Amino acid sequence: MSFHIYILRCADGTYYIGSTQDLAGREAAHNDGRGAKHTCSRRPVKLVYTESLPTRSAAVRRERQPKRWSRAKKDALIAGDWDQLARLSRARRSPS
Repeated sequence: MSFHIYILRCADGTYYIGSTQDLAGREAAHNDGRGAKHTCSRRPVKLVYTESLPTRSAAVRRERQPKRWSRAKKDALIAGDWDQLARLSRARRSPS
């Protein structure tokens, strides 16, 4: 049994990040208005990124990471642009 983190792009362009065992069911729930409060008024939503993890706790830990990221880092993750993601990660750690 695998667990997933997912990123939804809402109709207004915002992102919602969550975790689940059933990606299709969770996306449908968000689009039916039975998802998170954030997505209820921002439908329709589209699944734009998923990542599989072995346990629920691993999924919850991983879900917290991109929630703290900038929009640019989330965009790089969704695009699979690992070089840009690395650059943005280094830029954040660099002293001003």
